[in-house]
Amino acid sequence: MSKPSIETTSSLSAKTMTEMLLSSDLLDAIPDAILAVNREGVILKINSQVEEMFGYDRDELIGEKVELLVPERLRKEHHHHRANFAKQPKTRRMGADLELYGRRRNGSEFPVEISLSPVKVEGGVIVLSAIRDITDRLRIERELRRVTEEIHRQTAEQLGESRARLAAIIDSSEDAIIGKTLNGTITSWNKGAERIYGYTPDEIIGKNISTLVPPDRPNEIPEILRKISRGESIEHYESVRLTKDGRHLNVSVTISALRDSSGEIVGASAIARDISAQRKAEEQLRQSQKMEAVGRLAGGVAHDFNNVLGIINACAEFLRDRVDSKTEPAIYIENIRKATERGAALTRQLLAFSRKQVVKPVLLDVNDRLKDTIKLLRPLMGDDIELVVLPRCQSAVVEADPGQLDQIVVNLAVNARDAMPRGGRFVLETDIVEFDQHFTDMHQPLTPGKYVMLAVSDTGVGMDKSTLARVFEPFFTTKEQGKGTGLGLATVYGIARQSGGHIWVYSEPGQGTTFKLYLPSAEDKLTAGLPSQEEAAVPKRQGKILLVEDDEIMRSLTRQMLREQGYEVIESANGKAALEWAQSNSTPIDLLLTDVVMPSVSGPELAERMEALYPALKVVFMSGYTGEIMEASQRLKHGILLEKPFTRTALLNTLHKTLA
Repeated sequence: MSKPSIETTSSLSAKTMTEMLLSSDLLDAIPDAILAVNREGVILKINSQVEEMFGYDRDELIGEKVELLVPERLRKEHHHHRANFAKQPKTRRMGADLELYGRRRNGSEFPVEISLSPVKVEGGVIVLSAIRDITDRLRIERELRRVTEEIHRQTAEQLGESRARLAAIIDSSEDAIIGKTLNGTITSWNKGAERIYGYTPDEIIGKNISTLVPPDRPNEIPEILRKISRGESIEHYESVRLTKDGRHLNVSVTISALRDSSGEIVGASAIARDISAQRKAEEQLRQSQKMEAVGRLAGGVAHDFNNVLGIINACAEFLRDRVDSKTEPAIYIENIRKATERGAALTRQLLAFSRKQVVKPVLLDVNDRLKDTIKLLRPLMGDDIELVVLPRCQSAVVEADPGQLDQIVVNLAVNARDAMPRGGRFVLETDIVEFDQHFTDMHQPLTPGKYVMLAVSDTGVGMDKSTLARVFEPFFTTKEQGKGTGLGLATVYGIARQSGGHIWVYSEPGQGTTFKLYLPSAEDKLTAGLPSQEEAAVPKRQGKILLVEDDEIMRSLTRQMLREQGYEVIESANGKAALEWAQSNSTPIDLLLTDVVMPSVSGPELAERMEALYPALKVVFMSGYTGEIMEASQRLKHGILLEKPFTRTALLNTLHKTLA
């Protein structure tokens, strides 16, 4: 039987899922086996731990039902659990309280503990299943019960040996096993607890268990101990604990009562597991979904807004040609044009954040680029801020859009200036770094290889944790009303990802801020020096142009621009109409000028089909929203892209260059 395709078993396509899910590298960094499944139980993604735990190759599982990993005798129970989970609120996590059995490829069974976490995506919900083999834990629990029972039956002379065995069993556990009295005093501490929390037994035994609890949870331990004193037990309780060095850990804790020989409750035994890596992966996945969703929204808004700006700009240019430049109306027209330019700059920021901005990457040396950029920054930063540039490598070659690199530096500089109202130091550093697999596993979503690092630091007021968590969100700002759009750092984030790089921020209140941007090194692409940015002037030309634009006003204005320049224009309202005209006419055309995003037949598809009719046809694409352009880049390789809103000069120069 063939595998059910992901497309037919979910409202989310495989392509959408690939875009929405985090990289396999991130999932592989989690110690548990992780599966991502859709609501129908079809496996969409797994990490390497799943392959190791169950014995299957990745290709054997993707597209299969998750029941493949469940023993046949338990599949009815598994369906019951999945049905219960489907009834839960879409954002509710089912903690690590499902103890079932897994089935390996060879048919053998083993006990597992499963934690299910729903993640909302466009059109549905992904369920992340974290699976842990608990064979060792159950063995330890059985041995603990047996030895405890033996101790109750033994004489005083035999107790020493049994207690030594008990201690050895407890120390063999990877989980933290902690004993405490009913008032919370720690009485026992195994090696797993030492590994997780950092304290040795000598440092912690005799102290209260509240030592491990963050200050914002003062009532948690007393409430737990009250339940234990009443004979209740606590199963797989998820909370946060503090390590010796002050780190916060997500833990899953099971707590049960300790009784003396007469059956009286005298304390509690807690088994704690560090689940921080799993929770971090879930949070990064949710953040990825949010950024992708807002990015698509931003790109869509920018697309429509650019069409409006294009119309306004074209009308302003026509009016400017028809009025005396010395009269009052000419001033108003110029104001319209300036406002259009500001609007276009805003949409470029939105497109940069959404990673849908047209980029023109070239090979460039970041060190050389900073020499020019720093000239712009000196008047921007003011006399009370010291500017320092520290190139820690001879060359830092990347493949990036020069304007976008400048935009990153300027945006970060503006934020740094605002963070240093009384002056300070602003430092730009570059270096070459090599990341191996181990490092990138711990610092997702980097991949192994050589990177150019650009570190941008200030000695300003810094940011607290709540601000850091939202620092790259669009429209989020800590500035006063009217002082900022909240798009600066969102733009930086978008450009970094669009350029194939990654950015991290490090900051604490009162300690300043450092942004570290990592871009893939392009040193290997550098052959005979960096390419020149200069373009030779192109003489004017004329010819016959097929104009395809679904916005009626934009089409009319573009047609008028072309005809005033002397071009012969044939116009169509969409790709389908353009194809029908081409198939019914033998009239030769010199160039196809088409919008990219159109109903029925897109610009790239139109160009591809027109090529069969006009093998030597030149193509210029127009677009303000370029998500489709990025996806169809191979089909656009013979065309030139003209970004909306464009000026008449930009349009004509592009046509001249293409026809030449």
